[in-house]
Amino acid sequence: MNKNIKLAVAGAVLALSATAANAGIVIPAGDWTLDVSGNVNTYASWTKAKGTNAIQGGLVGATGATDDSKSSLGFGNGLLPNFLSVSGSTRQNDLDVGFTISLQPGSANNAALTQVGSSGTGTAASSYRNKVNGELNNRQAFVTFGDKSWGSIKVGKDLGIFASDAILSDITLLGVGGAAAGGGNTSLGRIGFGYIYADWKPQIAYTTPNFSGFQATVGISQAFRATGANAATGANASAISSNLNAAPAYEGKASYSFNANGVDGKVWVSGIAQKIGALGLVDNSTVYGNEDTVAYAGDIGAKIAVAGFDFVGYYYGGSGIGIEGQFLNGFGLKSGSTTVLEARDSNGGYVQAAYTLPTKTKVALSWGGSYLDRSGAEAATATLVDSNEMWDAMVIHPLTKHLNLVAEYSNQESQAHSGIKNTTNVGSLGAILFF
Repeated sequence: MNKNIKLAVAGAVLALSATAANAGIVIPAGDWTLDVSGNVNTYASWTKAKGTNAIQGGLVGATGATDDSKSSLGFGNGLLPNFLSVSGSTRQNDLDVGFTISLQPGSANNAALTQVGSSGTGTAASSYRNKVNGELNNRQAFVTFGDKSWGSIKVGKDLGIFASDAILSDITLLGVGGAAAGGGNTSLGRIGFGYIYADWKPQIAYTTPNFSGFQATVGISQAFRATGANAATGANASAISSNLNAAPAYEGKASYSFNANGVDGKVWVSGIAQKIGALGLVDNSTVYGNEDTVAYAGDIGAKIAVAGFDFVGYYYGGSGIGIEGQFLNGFGLKSGSTTVLEARDSNGGYVQAAYTLPTKTKVALSWGGSYLDRSGAEAATATLVDSNEMWDAMVIHPLTKHLNLVAEYSNQESQAHSGIKNTTNVGSLGAILFF
């Protein structure tokens, strides 16, 4: 990987990872050293969606179209949102102390256009005005303290531990990948097309020192509510009250990084487990019971860089975890019951290859998919999603040390257990700048 692309990826990791060393605008301030860093990106995306099938948990298709296909053009962020991050570090009482607070303003206009008359109140419109600009997220607010001799502790909101290496290794972090749903602040990237979203969570986590390339993190995080479609009844909205129990989610990961004979590499594993309470699921005013159970998932991944080539391979599997957001669509009716829910199994992964040309332009190709099993009572004709798959091709050119131009094309498909499917093709052009 050449120097400029390394800087871009390092900037993405910086924006997303609490353990990354800051490298932005450094400002000495008394006992503190402040660091202002982040990125700005915008992409124009041309989307051609085909298929209006209602697939519960499907990520693509011409939803809302009056015919079988729909074309659109949109502007907005890619998988990585705009980031403005302020961090501080100091050494006090034999402890390295730090903090990070960040904001993520969106590049898209997410509100509907409002017609405005020439007088401001008339019915004849002379202009259109967008009432609300892109969304503003608050993804990070945490403190750290520790020492290189025994490790560090993080307290606050940051990227989750499970599946974090999957998203940080995904090349679509520098582009769009899956098209954004519902005008959100970012696109999907490969979320739901090969890995589960790590998400941004309140947490308490401990990270070990680096032992000759080996490092581990363990922590507890806020338990999420298990939500999603109950395909056995055809209902579309439901919520298991898992966040009303006292147990947190338990997360952990371990990795080993190495460099030998011109080969840079890293292998990792991570996992998550969370108790899902039995207080019930509300679905169209009907209450379904849920066996008091534990939803869980684990993954394994590896990446290697050698002679201008970069390769990534990743796989995950779990129960009750879903395939997109954590614990989304993870439960369905138990076999032989119309009132008791059970966990659905899921798995997925992606492979990725990239090469840096002599011009310093990087070309990349990746494929991935996520797969959700039916619960015991769900028929093979269910409209529950069976698979979300995506091919993605990218060209990234470092125009300057900090600025990268990006062109991308992806083909995405969602298929239900019944065999119905929708497809979407997305072409994107844009730029991403790190500072």
